[in-house]
Amino acid sequence: MATHFTLNTGARIPAVGLGTYKAGPGVVADAIAAAVKAGYRHIDCAPLYNNEKEIGVALKKLFDDGVVKREDLFITSKIWCSDLSPEDVPRALGSTLSDLQLDYLDLYLIHWPFQIKKGSEISPENFVHPDIPKTWQAMEQLYDSAKARAIGVSNFSSKKLADLLHVARVPPAVDQVECHLGWQQSKLRAFCQTNGAYAPLGRMKAVANSPVVASVAESLGKTPAQVALRWGIQQGQSVLPKSVDESRLKENIDLFGWSIPEELCVKFSEIEQVKQIRGDPFVHPESVYKTLEELWDGEI
Repeated sequence: MATHFTLNTGARIPAVGLGTYKAGPGVVADAIAAAVKAGYRHIDCAPLYNNEKEIGVALKKLFDDGVVKREDLFITSKIWCSDLSPEDVPRALGSTLSDLQLDYLDLYLIHWPFQIKKGSEISPENFVHPDIPKTWQAMEQLYDSAKARAIGVSNFSSKKLADLLHVARVPPAVDQVECHLGWQQSKLRAFCQTNGAYAPLGRMKAVANSPVVASVAESLGKTPAQVALRWGIQQGQSVLPKSVDESRLKENIDLFGWSIPEELCVKFSEIEQVKQIRGDPFVHPESVYKTLEELWDGEI
């Protein structure tokens, strides 16, 4: 099984990356250092996570100490809902690059297909009707400039992705979505050739504790977490486990040299499917999305 997948740009994205959501101050820098030393080469970031400056300090130290070179790492970040006006897109990337102390990103994503006024919080009076094609044109200019080596989206349904593909000059390289044993996304996975997955274990205790997963893990001599992550890789998608614990970091990347046999994979169809990252704050009578069904175009 490959340790990387190839994006539509020709770039290679590591099959396992480190998610940094909820990795707080004083913790995330040590987690980044431990992860890179354990073999992680993909770091998934976002301004929403409020830790990019600390991640930047950690990356600079790793580079300065000769642990890795910049070209050895695959760094992803995202543009937040308040920066989707075309004129704000390059400024948002500039801010992220400054915080991360980098000259370019390997992948830059639209975090959600939703927009609020610049500098505002998610609240009905701040809702703006998004113009994703215009935002995407600004993203394409960042790709042209090589400040974003690949561009993509996050939390887009199959329909929203299809709509974007219809107008895009540079097709999105990734749709980073919730995708795990408890929300297997068969329709979207069938639609995507490259489908990044975040939170394969986030808010997933019900899946990790599933008797089906526990049984498969026991039969393979692996942990439920390893089985859940390995399933994602066998579906052809990059997975982004989150942890700040050094032993867990090592466990979560020990996913190669073994596989889940097909006769065991079929058991995963028994797991109840429940979407956990729903986007409730974006649904409101004043929003472009009145219901969750509209936000996800029925994929919920």
